[in-house]
Amino acid sequence: MFWNCGNHPGQELNPLLYPSRRDFLNRVGTGFGALALASLFADQAKGQAAGGLLAPKQPHYPGTAKRVCHIYQSGAQPHIDTWDPKPELNKAEGKSTGRGKLLPTQFEFTKSGQSGLEMSEIWPELASKCADDLCVIRSMWTDVPAHEEATKIMTTGDFRLPKPSIGAWVTYGLGSDNQNLPAFVAMNPGGFPSAGNVNWQSAFMPGAFQGTYVDPTNTRIEQIIENIKSQFIGSSAEQRQQLDLLSKINEIHKQKRQSEGQLDARIQSFELAYRMQTDATEAFDLSKEPEHILKLYGADSMDRGQATQARQFIIARRLLERGVKFVQCWNGGWDMHANIATAGKTRAAAIDKPIAGFLQDLKQRGLLKDTLVASSTEFGRSSTEDGPGGRTHNAKAFSSWLAGGGVKGGQAYGSTDELGSAAVENKVHVHEFHSTILHALGFDSEKLTFRSGGRDFRLTDVSA
Repeated sequence: MFWNCGNHPGQELNPLLYPSRRDFLNRVGTGFGALALASLFADQAKGQAAGGLLAPKQPHYPGTAKRVCHIYQSGAQPHIDTWDPKPELNKAEGKSTGRGKLLPTQFEFTKSGQSGLEMSEIWPELASKCADDLCVIRSMWTDVPAHEEATKIMTTGDFRLPKPSIGAWVTYGLGSDNQNLPAFVAMNPGGFPSAGNVNWQSAFMPGAFQGTYVDPTNTRIEQIIENIKSQFIGSSAEQRQQLDLLSKINEIHKQKRQSEGQLDARIQSFELAYRMQTDATEAFDLSKEPEHILKLYGADSMDRGQATQARQFIIARRLLERGVKFVQCWNGGWDMHANIATAGKTRAAAIDKPIAGFLQDLKQRGLLKDTLVASSTEFGRSSTEDGPGGRTHNAKAFSSWLAGGGVKGGQAYGSTDELGSAAVENKVHVHEFHSTILHALGFDSEKLTFRSGGRDFRLTDVSA
């Protein structure tokens, strides 16, 4: 079992804006509206107000978690070398199967923590400091062994049709505790991951639920969140005057027309951007972090990759403690068709200490108990060799892990066969992984639905 606790059971609007008015709004707005303006217009076409959509909401039942950090290990992390020890595979080194020569585990596994959870040597920080907090799911499987498609399944539940991301479902269900920050933030150092912003889209849901993309390698707020400040007006006081003026003009305009929902949406997005200029600037300011916290995460490391990931996870913690409901942290480089012994150690070195520091920091602040940290990848790797010292794609088996948020740590759940080729015991499909996350938050995945196109959709759709 994953848990420490038991189970729990419009009117169409399309007003036309005068061209001169539209041009005026484009120029005086703070700019943040460009991030979600089109989808916010769609919201208003359904007669909804974005502000109300993100008001705090209660789940179906009291959950064990209040917020989520989703860590995405992009590229298909090789489970046999990271989380799923296979001594029988090592004994069969060099033997051939119908699919090629068997490749033994590239790293040693040791029992860690008081629980004795077996972990790869490439996780020294996680093994020594966090083993008893981790629930490793060794029996994951998915539908397709193709990177982009499998990534979309993991982040949205579907690779064929545009569907809301898991973060969008969480914010749809819970709303936000902080109206001055986005409810859902997706971070990836240096650019978009595979499938791009599809991974944090809201699809047919209102745009208020989509993720706000952040590049954590940037240091200035204008770089971190694009268009947060006006290109035309510099001071906060002047922007406040402009927004007040817009509000007055809007009221006059609405008196002449039956409805101006699209205009309301744009004004609302401007107001959010204005509020964010203070709250977001403070949330992303790592200069206020004490030296011992920077060291805990590895932000002082000479390893640029580790320092970058450390910055990302410090920002994640700062966002979560300020009321952001869903934070997604990406790291890539796990597509290892060759040379896992070197490449795997390098990739792990970049994230081992930052993630361990993140978990320890949450714990010492009292946040881990109600923050669910979920780590996943798109699929696993073969037990046979592909390129020299590498593995090919395998959708039948991979590993994920959970920590905090009511999860029982220090355990491995499920198993693969003796060679690690396929999940065989307590198999967990991606939809069930999603359902588990929603369960921790207090949602019945079959009852958290959104109606679109005449039918009720859910994150797990027709599954789990």
